[in-house]
Amino acid sequence: MVNTELMKPTPARIVLASKRGDSINRISDKIDVSYSWVYDWVERLEREDIISIDDSGVGVVDYEIRRRYYDMMAALYRRGQPSQEEAYVVPHFAGTEFAYTEIDAAYVWTSGGYQIARSHDDYPVFLKIHSGDLERWMEFFHEYGLKSSVERRIDQEEVDGAPGVYYVLFPVDDGIDIEWIDGNPVTPLDETVDMMVENRAAYEPALEMIADEHDVEMDIDPAHRAERTGKQR
Repeated sequence: MVNTELMKPTPARIVLASKRGDSINRISDKIDVSYSWVYDWVERLEREDIISIDDSGVGVVDYEIRRRYYDMMAALYRRGQPSQEEAYVVPHFAGTEFAYTEIDAAYVWTSGGYQIARSHDDYPVFLKIHSGDLERWMEFFHEYGLKSSVERRIDQEEVDGAPGVYYVLFPVDDGIDIEWIDGNPVTPLDETVDMMVENRAAYEPALEMIADEHDVEMDIDPAHRAERTGKQR
């Protein structure tokens, strides 16, 4: 008997976002779905021989189904722009290693507490990727009907209007160091802090948040700290 329940979006997201060795908790964080709901679906997908789960974690075993899910999700995303929340789910469907960087590294390390130079109509997501995967990433976003660029933001003139959600890719040749924060692969804290210090005028508030939240010692502008404290009173 055909199990048409498998056509729902949650199993598709689970299969697409799963990488060998992922825990259920990590998959839950990646796709922003509750742990209990993902756990239930993982058990059902295992019974259908679509994924496997053992002491090493979750892994996809039916790659034909994965490809069908991939095509289905690509068709759906081509019909409309993802929300800002969905923008952080989509990259996990590519099956290729990445880390959030630049503005998004600050965004992740401050638990979403710091945004800068982005809006609903102009929302770039910054990804560090392997240079050898650049063509694959460009093709992935093309299949999903999403805009992407390399190491630069997209101007409105290029797309005849506000670009909406899109992806800025930063290819590197010497590997990617990754830390996982709430399901988000991100550049390590020290690398992120170095980036922010180099652009201190823009990131001073984020540096203060990181110093407080992660117990990191750094030179915080006393005037800015006083200003922020005064606003919180």
